[in-house]
Amino acid sequence: MKRIILAALVAAPFAVYAAGSDKAFKDCSTKASHLHKKAELMKEAKVSEADAKKAALGTAGSGATIVKGGIEVEEGCLVYSYHVKDPAAKGQTEVVVDAGNGNILKQEHEGAVRTAMEKPVDKTKEIAGKTKEKVTGKPSTNEAMSGDKVKTDK
Repeated sequence: MKRIILAALVAAPFAVYAAGSDKAFKDCSTKASHLHKKAELMKEAKVSEADAKKAALGTAGSGATIVKGGIEVEEGCLVYSYHVKDPAAKGQTEVVVDAGNGNILKQEHEGAVRTAMEKPVDKTKEIAGKTKEKVTGKPSTNEAMSGDKVKTDK
């Protein structure tokens, strides 16, 4: 049974990739490359991180918080991607905000199982960010380390 679960976990990313490009990103306003550093991406963004967080929280109910997220490149588009936790709903919703105009490009609800599956990855990213900070002496740009829970008071 463990082998079947492990095989499914390993195959899942490949299945998502094989499904093809997401239509939600076809109308994004700002194209970007995965090769750019986060600081460069922030300079390219026309929408501030604070405004993007406000837009993401606007999709949820009162008391919602941003669990994690930040600027990134998805499907060649410059976006802010946030995981929003609404206390009135189970799981989290990934909200993708266009970094060029602030429009919501995509909302995808993630149940408790998917959220639990992402926790080891997030922990690994956090450890990598802390290690990078120790080695370089510079603050990490790793959004998994931010830990700043932004909250809405609708």
